[in-house]
Amino acid sequence: MEPLSDSDPAPGILATSLADGGRAARVWRRIEDGVASEDVPFRPFLLLADPRLVDGAAGLLSLDRLDGDAALAWIARFESWPSALGTRDLCRERSGQPPNTPSAPYRLPGDPAHQYLLTSGRTSFRGLKFTDLHRLALDIEVVTTDGFEFPNAARSGDRIVAAAIADSHGFVEVLRGDRMDEKALLHAIGQVLRDRDPDVIEGHNIFRFDLEYLEARARLHAVPLAWGRDGSVLRGRPSRLDVAGRTIAYRQFEVAGRHIVDTWMLAQLHDVGARDLPSFGLKDIARHLGLAAGDRTYVDAGRIAEALRDAPDRLMAYAADDACETLGVSARFSPPYFAQAQLVPFDYQSTVLRGAAAKIDALLMRDYLRRGHAVPLPQAPAPVGGGHVAIFHQGVARPVLHVDVTSLYPSVMLAHGIAPASDGLGAFLRLLATLHDVRVAAKRDAAAAATAEDRAHLTALQQSFKILINAFYGYLAFSAGHWNDFEAANRVTAAGREVVGTIIARLRALGGVPIEADTDGVYFVPPAGLAGDESLLEALQSALPAGIRLELDGRYTAMFSYKLKTYGLADATGRVVLKGSAFRSRGLEPFQRQLIHELVGLFLAGRGREARGVVDRWLADFTAHRVPVRVFARTETLQEPLDAYREKVAAGVRAVSAAYEVALASGRPWEPGDQVSYYIAGRGMRGAVAEQARLVADWTPDRPDENVEYYRAKVIEVWERLAPFTDLEGLRPYAEDPADTDGQLSLF
Repeated sequence: MEPLSDSDPAPGILATSLADGGRAARVWRRIEDGVASEDVPFRPFLLLADPRLVDGAAGLLSLDRLDGDAALAWIARFESWPSALGTRDLCRERSGQPPNTPSAPYRLPGDPAHQYLLTSGRTSFRGLKFTDLHRLALDIEVVTTDGFEFPNAARSGDRIVAAAIADSHGFVEVLRGDRMDEKALLHAIGQVLRDRDPDVIEGHNIFRFDLEYLEARARLHAVPLAWGRDGSVLRGRPSRLDVAGRTIAYRQFEVAGRHIVDTWMLAQLHDVGARDLPSFGLKDIARHLGLAAGDRTYVDAGRIAEALRDAPDRLMAYAADDACETLGVSARFSPPYFAQAQLVPFDYQSTVLRGAAAKIDALLMRDYLRRGHAVPLPQAPAPVGGGHVAIFHQGVARPVLHVDVTSLYPSVMLAHGIAPASDGLGAFLRLLATLHDVRVAAKRDAAAAATAEDRAHLTALQQSFKILINAFYGYLAFSAGHWNDFEAANRVTAAGREVVGTIIARLRALGGVPIEADTDGVYFVPPAGLAGDESLLEALQSALPAGIRLELDGRYTAMFSYKLKTYGLADATGRVVLKGSAFRSRGLEPFQRQLIHELVGLFLAGRGREARGVVDRWLADFTAHRVPVRVFARTETLQEPLDAYREKVAAGVRAVSAAYEVALASGRPWEPGDQVSYYIAGRGMRGAVAEQARLVADWTPDRPDENVEYYRAKVIEVWERLAPFTDLEGLRPYAEDPADTDGQLSLF
């Protein structure tokens, strides 16, 4: 019995939710002439290390011993979801440990939909393709009270003035706030959703803006957002998403019978691996993906009220284009998650929002429970060594290749048989091997697919498997993973470092010049004398152990190596891509990112001597006040009330913040979640930044007061860091001591 197999191959499942007071699961399925629902028995379960924890629990139906000697050796089943929740609270009281603590001697896995899929052996979307989903994009436009830059639903003067709806069946409609009041518009949104009956509601930043705004305004007007397929209302709860070490707080909304997918979050997840998005704004992403129509309507987000007054038709066209672009972005980023939802025991919305390690844990859990086997408790965290990361040269190299090991850590685990010590059933490596084989088959079939639809489906399938495969190493060090194993994780990284070290040594022996190594790959100048990529790969492959495969991951006309994990690449089309936070950090002012991109582009093009002219142009533009305010302004989000900020500063428990000082000085009723855009005014470099900060709304082109010296100094700072490379064409050895690198310190 394979961990990937589902024991109940029910086709067409779209969504599930609770019914009959939590005693049943309502299952929505795609049928030939539409969507149907059925209520099926649901008996939630709780895993226990000590059966006495549930003595006398209300609604307890059964208590059974599982096979094996792992800690969670008992499974209790209940008559309803509320009974299971009540028993979880009872276990917390009796054990003294919160339910999310890894060492807690009880587990109530996930949410009702997750539990239903775990216990039923079903998965979503079986027999369906991504194009079978009925997707609907929602975008709202709002006006902001005079004196504020960004909208806030708590302000009575703010309101919704347009709601654009577009779906994957070609439907497009804009509900116009210039023709109906806000209460009527809210009712109309609900009616369109019920009439169109989508499986998925999509939006760009829909969790952190549109739905929060709609919820607040609906509460103000006493309009129930009854968007569920069963007539239930939209519900939200605080949540968070961890992306590449960053935690994004948001309010997660749920609608019975439907899923909500946020393309802003999809973009964040995409960029973790690709690192190719210019920003996370919808318009920038659409242009980057080639989705923006030639006649696309644009309206300055700060001039919505003006557009409503002077050009309402243009505003409505702008909103419609936003909704259509959201559909397009989702069509690019969503298919791998659709494919994962066909595999893992999470619903579609949760599949997008849950990390890959949690999905692996769920697959292992499903296999263990199906076999009636006890489940271990997670190990306590322990240190884990990292991958082979090194920089060997700085400067410009031409040409440059990038090779990496195909799924390095998964390949190491399979080749060396590295698995969690607690996996008595051997499910971990069987699952990894199965995913690997299915991915290889899907990749092969995609290349030979007869139709574009089949090719897209198979490509999404192999991409989804790749995401999961590459997460197996991370799962070993996943603090909440029931089968985690930190010692095994250390063995994987040690073997991985050895593999990458072997590649570097072989490259040097062949006459190549390694530039940078990063965990599973190497950038290098290829050796002369090897004819073609295949010959080079074969020569490198010959030094590697069985089961470890290399692939050519990139070919570049030039690479500018600045410091570890910070570099620029130019491809054959002349496109320049910057990598590394020092070059791309969104904490920099926009002009700094623009300047760095220009300078690195010149280095890559062999025109480094022109760099000083670019710097002089920026200096002159600041001196002459020719730089638009948005190019040198910062935007920050207020995370706490102004009074709380003021009290913390007075108590010395937090630093002074320019954004908060600007908000306080304005005298306006700012709320947490409001965004503040500010710039630095005045003259000279001596004043505190927070004291010189001013609202962008107060800047006027007729009387510009930005601090020219301050911004010129920032230009010069970038120049001083990069100036040593203007006359350098070629590589030089990297000096580990920054004092020996001719000023090559971190940019910021």
